[in-house]
Amino acid sequence: MSAIMSGIGAGLGSMPGTDPRAAAKLVAGELDWPFLAELPARGLGADMIGRTAAVLVDIALDTARVSPGDTTTYRIAGPPGRLVNRARGYLDADLDAAEEVFERSGLRGDGRPFTITLCGPYTFAANVELASGHKVLHDRGAVRDVVASMAEGLSELVADVERRLGCNAVVQLDEPMIGAVLDGRIRPLTRLDVMPEVSAEGAAQLLQSMAARIARPIVLHSCAVPRWDLIEHLTDFAVSLDISLLDDPQLDRFGSFIDRGGRAVAGIVPTVRPAKMVSADQLSTRLAEFIDRIGLPRNVLSEQIAVSPTCGLAGADNEWSARALAIAAKVGQLCGEDPDAL
Repeated sequence: MSAIMSGIGAGLGSMPGTDPRAAAKLVAGELDWPFLAELPARGLGADMIGRTAAVLVDIALDTARVSPGDTTTYRIAGPPGRLVNRARGYLDADLDAAEEVFERSGLRGDGRPFTITLCGPYTFAANVELASGHKVLHDRGAVRDVVASMAEGLSELVADVERRLGCNAVVQLDEPMIGAVLDGRIRPLTRLDVMPEVSAEGAAQLLQSMAARIARPIVLHSCAVPRWDLIEHLTDFAVSLDISLLDDPQLDRFGSFIDRGGRAVAGIVPTVRPAKMVSADQLSTRLAEFIDRIGLPRNVLSEQIAVSPTCGLAGADNEWSARALAIAAKVGQLCGEDPDAL
């Protein structure tokens, strides 16, 4: 976990707009822990599942129209087609933009952490369909195949990113639907189908197998309430979470996680412009009070916790997305310099 930094500002992946160079310049300019921006406003192939489609090895996705509403869904297909080509084109453009910005800014080769975000395997399996129309989650073998394919593709991608940027790659797995998966709330194709049960321990084993293949620091991210029953089975995974969602029992679980050496990316900066503006000083004080409430020593802010927006910034306007990252960087700096003074 050497590349998981604390006392620093970070981002979570998605950004507004469609210009990869503008996004890369903004991210690298505001954060000491930058990330490869996702720009879902570009359309299919540019969201988190599309980004994953560009990385998978020997598994291709396409889109399909389904009822009701003639909506579009992702589906595992045969040979790579237009969707995969589009997704890979977006990824290549994003990588080229980050490389150009790092080169021009003198950041290349300084070994800073750099996050690559991908859809986690269980959220992927809960959204993507097999050719039969069933969710990937319906087939345990298909889930294992996706995990192996994702791990192989990520291992190749992080090596490429480190070569291009001279950074230390960090992988963030977005798992917003992991709670629904563990609770059995993913709807099957028909009422007569039985969705296989997924236990927290079993999910952790597959995630650990991914981590072993990637051999880079891993951050498990969700904008929903954390699933500590899963997290407690994971070894050396950092956790990215929205701290405003933690009630008293959740605070105890978070405190136990930090107390046993866990690292966290604490989401505290609003993802959209708040009605009442907030400052870095206010949020750093709020974060320090949060740590005090749990009963942890303030030094965890400089040693085990980084700071980020509460979730991705794709829904923010351009001005606020820049300001949110700047605030996160400042809060991280304040927490890293002298947390006891907050």
